[in-house]
Amino acid sequence: MLATLHNIDAAYMEYRRLLSGGVKRGQQVAMKLEAAATFIRNYEPQIVPGLLQTADYAEAKLRSVIDFYRLPDDLDVGVSQRMERQRILYHRDRRFHFIISERSLYSTVGDDQVMVGQLDRLHSIIGMPRVLIGIVPLTAEATVVVENFLMFDNRMVKVEGHTAELTITQPREIALYGRAFDVLAGQAATGESARSLIGTALDQRHKEIRRDAHTDG
Repeated sequence: MLATLHNIDAAYMEYRRLLSGGVKRGQQVAMKLEAAATFIRNYEPQIVPGLLQTADYAEAKLRSVIDFYRLPDDLDVGVSQRMERQRILYHRDRRFHFIISERSLYSTVGDDQVMVGQLDRLHSIIGMPRVLIGIVPLTAEATVVVENFLMFDNRMVKVEGHTAELTITQPREIALYGRAFDVLAGQAATGESARSLIGTALDQRHKEIRRDAHTDG
């Protein structure tokens, strides 16, 4: 029983413990996991994944995390660490498959200017060697309803809840997350179809910026 409780404690990490010193530690933990994996799969239903974020988007997102969880303010270091993590995208021995919901293109992080920069970044990444990006349309059937998660090869899944991070290592559970990822991948637009979805979201952001400028004028 004690061994079981220890395993549960190791698998369930509250953010108040993981991030007690600020957001820097979370970035360092993520960097170590990413460095040890050769194939990373990431599903995000609401925002853009950390490895694809611009500095401005990362700053806005980490600022909201610091404020909401009342963490020590190490924003600059956290953003720097998140940008440092992205160097792994260019390693020739790594592969990445990102799936996001179309909702992620419209969920505002920062402001319209930040979102334009982020959407431009996504648009440019599509077609990058060893990196596949898929976007699940808003109208896709809700065959799989799942929280955001990361898969490191076929040995570990990290699930981000509201209060804690869950580490899954049981093969049968990892297989279910793999199946969910495959279903979502089958629904996702890629290549030029994904670029078209991003382009539509970009047009909407530019309209908002022009409208705000006209109102201020």
